[in-house]
Amino acid sequence: MGDRNDRVPMMTRRTRRTTICATPAGANSKQANGSAGEKTSSQPSHSNRKVKEEKRVHEPVTTPRKERSKTSERFSCHVLQESLLSSASGYSNYRGILNWCVVMLVLCNARLFLENLIKYGILVDPIQVVSLFLKDPYNWPASCLIIVSNVFIMAALYTERRLSVGTISETTGTFLYLVNLTTLLFFPSATVLMLTSITPVGGAFALCVYTILFMKLYSYKDVNMWCREIRHTKARTLTRSHSCPSVAQSNGSAVHAHVSYPGNLTHRDIYYFVFAPTLCYELNFPRSPRIRKSFLLRRLFEMLFFIQLQIGLVQQWMVPTIQNSMKPFQVPNHLIWLIFFYWFFHSSMNFVAELMRFGDREFYQDWWNSETVTYFWSNWNIPVHKWCLRHFYKPLMGRGVNKWVAQTAIFLVSAFFHEYLVSVPLKMFRLWAFMGMMSQIPLAWFVGRFLRGNYGNAAVWISLIIGQPIAVLMYVHDFYVLHYVSQS
Repeated sequence: MGDRNDRVPMMTRRTRRTTICATPAGANSKQANGSAGEKTSSQPSHSNRKVKEEKRVHEPVTTPRKERSKTSERFSCHVLQESLLSSASGYSNYRGILNWCVVMLVLCNARLFLENLIKYGILVDPIQVVSLFLKDPYNWPASCLIIVSNVFIMAALYTERRLSVGTISETTGTFLYLVNLTTLLFFPSATVLMLTSITPVGGAFALCVYTILFMKLYSYKDVNMWCREIRHTKARTLTRSHSCPSVAQSNGSAVHAHVSYPGNLTHRDIYYFVFAPTLCYELNFPRSPRIRKSFLLRRLFEMLFFIQLQIGLVQQWMVPTIQNSMKPFQVPNHLIWLIFFYWFFHSSMNFVAELMRFGDREFYQDWWNSETVTYFWSNWNIPVHKWCLRHFYKPLMGRGVNKWVAQTAIFLVSAFFHEYLVSVPLKMFRLWAFMGMMSQIPLAWFVGRFLRGNYGNAAVWISLIIGQPIAVLMYVHDFYVLHYVSQS
């Protein structure tokens, strides 16, 4: 008994020793001598330790460098960047500066207007404007001259009809067009020079109508000739360079019947082209889907407002200044020119285009950003530029003419028409408009060769601000001296 009692504690101690020693050694094996309670209590504690160690491993370690960067981001207010007015910044939104220039222009001219108003009083008389167009209220020579222009339109239409059916040859048709277009230029000028009842303003308006009609009918002749050439080569459809098919407009889709040659030789077609705000003829013009009445009324209001503003500036500012002395820099004719540009190229032409649902509204581009003289003349009057490019410049280049010679020829033609529209109505020939246009050629070469960027743009603006007022006032002053001072 005694031996047994002494033996049991020894076995118990041995078992505990075995259990304690076996626990760390066996990770996944079962212990033969250990109790279940001891194994259950030991395994959760080991897994908890392991999870805590894994969490400690995966936690982001915040180094002192990252702590410093977070602190700098919180308190920093500076970044690496250029000033807005530096060219390297890439900034181009100067709308506020443009508004400031407009405000300064208005304020400077407002000061001159107040001085003029104090000195001369109110000289604006809307009724007097009628006398600029008519000497006799019962005699309207300029209007009658414009009505006669329908004869030349009909002559072009019936010539094309005969050419389309082969009644007359191409040579005969070319001769008839030569007679028609030549008469179209010289008949109104001879009438203006011979008639004493026609006023300078009325004569200038009539000559502008005939000049526009000349360019339109020339384009009408070319396009129909291209159509006959394509038809003779057995082509049934026209390429887009010669005709514009029906297209979906940006503000809607308008489906129009596609017109093919010679189905375009109708009275409706040619008179639509005559009144459309373009100089280049097409068989199928892009058309807007509808007439926007609100847009039309806004343009009409602008037309009426700006034409009255121009008349008021001329009567209040230009007339008394010219009567006193030749001071071109005190006369706001550059401001009047800017107002005229907006009135004619934006308000008036958009009004006509909206009324006729004419889709192409690109009448001007950003000529005010011109860095060269050639860019200005290519973008301030898009209808004329398109006509010169399509019917004059490209045909010359196609015949192997040098590019510089072709550009010089365009300036020569432009100089002729500028002199034609100024000298004939005033009935005095000074050739200043002609020489002013031809002087653009060396100026364009100089600016394009030596001036770039902002310097070129400044040179273009200086030529507009200084050159144009002097040229206009040279004509106006001489006309006033010739007709009024000599009589008094």
